Amino acid sequence: MAHSSDTKVIHNIPEHVAVIMDGNGRWARKRGLPRSVGHKKGSEAARDIVKNAAKAGVKYLTLFGFSSENWNRPQDEIKELMKLLRHYLRSQTADLHKNNVRLSVIGGRSAFDDDIVALIENAENLTKDNDKIHVIIALNYGGRGDIAQAAQRLIAQALKTGNVPDAKDIEADLSNALLTAGIPDPDLLIRTSGEQRISNFLLWQCAYTEMVFTQTLWPDFNEKDLNDALNEYAGRDRRFGALKQSEG
Repeated sequence: MAHSSDTKVIHNIPEHVAVIMDGNGRWARKRGLPRSVGHKKGSEAARDIVKNAAKAGVKYLTLFGFSSENWNRPQDEIKELMKLLRHYLRSQTADLHKNNVRLSVIGGRSAFDDDIVALIENAENLTKDNDKIHVIIALNYGGRGDIAQAAQRLIAQALKTGNVPDAKDIEADLSNALLTAGIPDPDLLIRTSGEQRISNFLLWQCAYTEMVFTQTLWPDFNEKDLNDALNEYAGRDRRFGALKQSEG
């Protein structure tokens, strides 16, 4: 990346940053440690990025915590991930509230144990009026499923009313029927660990999102890495399909 976090002022801060937190397992494997240790270090990195993103002036931060496909992992690993999720919600909710952070969770909740759902609801209710930064954690989330469920709701509504909206109206209605309704689309998507794909994450919402892929494994991702990504974003020319004025 062209800039380092030594830059004192980062201009053109993205309003919404989304992050695919990848590399926990590889981080642990490189050190001869269990994957569970990598996930634990990854949860600490998630805690830190909330603080650092808020410090930088980011208003929305979406973290891909657990995909709908992650249920296919070994049961022991899933148990460890659920244990970490419980710990995060129990230990961090009060601090998030104290620091004026709003927390929301998107994704299907019915697959989680009742106590986890209760912890999620408690965190959302406690922090709902906070406005320093809005942190959205995607749990049991898949982008295709999000779009499919939104389309299903629109089809059901059309059948009920007998009115099929125009295509331009469907696009707006679909955006409002997604789990991210009311949240601006991400300006910047960061993926760690060197992988260069979005893995069924916010497919509709990332239509014009700038993407930064870093080799850093998620547990090692720190404030410098975030600021490097923000600086790279600041140097991008976002035209949303239009030409530069000089090209007109």
